[in-house]
Amino acid sequence: MATIVETATGSVESTDVDPVTLDLIENALRNARYEMDEVLFRTALSPGIREQHDEFPLIADPAGKMVVGQFGLSIPDFLDGFDGTIEEGDVLLTSDPYACGAAISHANDWLVVVPIFHEGRVVGWASMFGHMSDVGGKTPSSMPTDATTIYEEGVVIPPFKLYAKGVLNEDALRVVLNQVRVPDWNRADLNGLVAACRTASRRVVEMCERFGTATYLSALEALLQRNHDAMKILLAAVFEEGRTLSFTDYICDDGVGNGPYELVISLTRTGDKVHIDFTGSSPQAVGPINYYINENLTRMFFGIYMITVADPQILWNDGFYPLVDVTIPDGSYWKPKHPAALSGRNHGIGRVFDLFGGLLGQTNPALLNAAGFSSSPHFMFSGRYSEGERAGEWFQLYSIGFGGIPGRPLGDGPDGHSLWPSFVNIPCEYLESYYPLRIERWETVADTGGAGLHRGGNGVDVAYVFEEAGAIAIHDDRWLTYPWGVNGGHPGARGTKWIERLDGTRQVLPSKCHDVPVAAGEVLHFVTWGGGGWGDPLERDPDLVALEVRRGLVTAPGARRYGVVVDEEGVLDASGTEQLREQMRSERPEELPVFDMGPSIDELLARCEEETGLPAPKRPVWT
Repeated sequence: MATIVETATGSVESTDVDPVTLDLIENALRNARYEMDEVLFRTALSPGIREQHDEFPLIADPAGKMVVGQFGLSIPDFLDGFDGTIEEGDVLLTSDPYACGAAISHANDWLVVVPIFHEGRVVGWASMFGHMSDVGGKTPSSMPTDATTIYEEGVVIPPFKLYAKGVLNEDALRVVLNQVRVPDWNRADLNGLVAACRTASRRVVEMCERFGTATYLSALEALLQRNHDAMKILLAAVFEEGRTLSFTDYICDDGVGNGPYELVISLTRTGDKVHIDFTGSSPQAVGPINYYINENLTRMFFGIYMITVADPQILWNDGFYPLVDVTIPDGSYWKPKHPAALSGRNHGIGRVFDLFGGLLGQTNPALLNAAGFSSSPHFMFSGRYSEGERAGEWFQLYSIGFGGIPGRPLGDGPDGHSLWPSFVNIPCEYLESYYPLRIERWETVADTGGAGLHRGGNGVDVAYVFEEAGAIAIHDDRWLTYPWGVNGGHPGARGTKWIERLDGTRQVLPSKCHDVPVAAGEVLHFVTWGGGGWGDPLERDPDLVALEVRRGLVTAPGARRYGVVVDEEGVLDASGTEQLREQMRSERPEELPVFDMGPSIDELLARCEEETGLPAPKRPVWT
């Protein structure tokens, strides 16, 4: 447990804050949070942070409760795991999920925590973590798909003072950077994290000086309490007293031949509080897909969904946490025991969106989203230049891909997009300028989005042409199970990956693999999954379907999933459409299913190799 050293005497009494001042402080905090992003983006060198924005900031009150930020970490859990004093000028760093109560979830995430002092007392915390593109270990990018312990996944940094009273611990940093493949990237990214947190610290001190410490801290209390009160009303309105909701989804495999992993989540409201329970989920994985999620982060994901879907006007912060109890079984997929491997937890992070969507939407199917985000696909490429001025120079790419976003109550899911609030694609021009590869194709794959009144987003086919020999790695999921549809909508398509070899053969790749050799001139097709559809496909506007055929988003045969008849040019046959829809309605059940998960797990496993070209995984069991 951290010991905070303060020199201020006396206490700060709470005071009433008028609405105008509260609004000024709230928006100043929002601006400071976005300023943290900008400082990091302009400082970082790795493409994962600089171009794709794989980072998560927050500003907290003196107890570590997030008042404003982007989801992804928990300061109270970090402080519980830090054994030492914390003084003004300190900057704390860790990358060990097991040492900070899963405030971060794998060793690639470097977490910086900065206490904010004003006049000798802690008035808050600034914190930020970013995904480092490499932290050492057995394979470039430090995410070996066959890892069974965290020791194989690169340097794991225990919580320590990177800066003590403003003085950098250069020896410790030198030891850490000696473990990684591109130390200049890590140094720049880490400096950016520190600079961003210090920027937030300055902004908080400025608010304390402008409004007074008592007013500032009282404003934080008011913002947290306002969130608590709003969520209390929301929980009572959305969830029936005593009713238990449950939902199950799956991670397809763990990278070493086991799967699918069953992910179970339940919710019960009792009085003012809800209880979220992961009991019934599969045991921790042998491979590295475990998602070590702590109770506070579970509350965070729950709050994100509730506020975004039910009442986006509510300020999202940690104020509602006392209203949510959480149970996570030890030794499960969600709380693995040390030293379980964690580097592939990106699939679980993506699947959380689907799980909460399927769970919470049951209270009002009209508000359901289909499945679709489902994973966070990763592609890595590394090697050495073979000739020219750069001969022998190391290159290394880490990038995040996107799939189809689910169909929604208000419209179609975007094609090839990210559900994370700030993530963006790495521009093709950047990739082709800085790496020995060419993007031959970056296009949506027609018909991969699930059919529905609102279509699921299509997946994308990114064709990478390698201009140098090297090795690639892939992290993805939804290659066995389907992104499900809702309210009569159909599932989206599964993802697939393959290499066009120089000898003309086509090699299908597992969704999780690393150190796969590629030669110059060979082509990787990185095809992601589509989003599930929302609502009855036979209710979709036929003219819209015909337009999408002309735009290449739906094929003419695929249009028949909507009961729409068009020719290859996308010209609508109105009479044929009416007849086909009448026939399809007569052949289906009168009541459409709320969830269409696709074939059962047993069916998927039985047909796995025939349909995917890959061997079926083995079902995991508790030991």
